Amino acid sequence: MLSGFLNKLMGSASVPVIEHDELVRARQERSCVIIDVREPHEFKSGHIPGAINHPLSQFDPARLAQGKSVVLICQAGGRSAKALRSALAAGRQDVCHYAGGMSGWRARGGQVT
Repeated sequence: MLSGFLNKLMGSASVPVIEHDELVRARQERSCVIIDVREPHEFKSGHIPGAINHPLSQFDPARLAQGKSVVLICQAGGRSAKALRSALAAGRQDVCHYAGGMSGWRARGGQVT
């Protein structure tokens, strides 16, 4: 499901973004890895259950999970967009970001650990 969505986006000129409902489904299906690029103290204050912390200050696209689609998230979308550009420049095509960030996730009632 998520890979089809990413394939559709990669064929367009737009930045690969995942919408809230699609992220919820992908989490339920365990079809993606969620990478939170906020700093550790932000991550500890609340994150999507199962998310992995890879702070933007130390972000290396080579460290991203292989074999599953990757969804990047931050607080409001700016840092995850920057990490996304870095991943795309490194040749990754299975990466997108959740533009609403944790602020949007919480506002939509998303679960936080």
